[in-house]
Amino acid sequence: MRTTELLWADAAGIYDAVLAHPFVTGLTDGTLPHSAFRHYIVQDAHYLRGYARALALCAAKAPGEADLVMFCEHAGGAIAAEQDLHAELLGKLGLTAESAAALPVAPATRAYVSYLLATAYSGSYAEAVAAVLPCYWIYAKVGQHLVEAGSPDPLYARWIGTYGGGEFQAVVDAVLAATDRIGASASEAELARMRHHFTTTSRYEWMFWDGGYREETWPV
Repeated sequence: MRTTELLWADAAGIYDAVLAHPFVTGLTDGTLPHSAFRHYIVQDAHYLRGYARALALCAAKAPGEADLVMFCEHAGGAIAAEQDLHAELLGKLGLTAESAAALPVAPATRAYVSYLLATAYSGSYAEAVAAVLPCYWIYAKVGQHLVEAGSPDPLYARWIGTYGGGEFQAVVDAVLAATDRIGASASEAELARMRHHFTTTSRYEWMFWDGGYREETWPV
């Protein structure tokens, strides 16, 4: 069994829960409130700044030049996505990039980014890649699922088109191939750590959708 097959088997139930979440189903039937989508986009902008740093750490720890270049490009791409897609969507939701950046980082966002950076800083290259992988992979799978369903809301259709397209899938495929290369030479202990990190950040993916749906704020 390839490493990616093993990782996905561990998190398949989490992915099913993501697809069943009212945030995701609300994108396709148009029932998701724009206020919840706005909260999600604001938090995604906060998240991607931290995610880009985690990808840069993957690049720094990569043993080969091909993976170093790939993760450097992806780190830059995460910032570009924030600047382009988010600016467009935020404008239609009544916010500017500056006003969105001034809004608080929500609990799930803070926890997710903190976990990613802690793992990428203190763990091995294999651990860092396993931790960042769910954001690639789950988004691609959700995007493909949502493209098939479509959306009556043009804002949601625009977002779906970004993550459900072939260009994003090609990016994800490259990271999946790297993960399988890493896993093929990983020790049993390191593979166990990869599985732990992948499952943990997959759970954070669900929590991120849920936080957007609830328009999560700090309780105190």
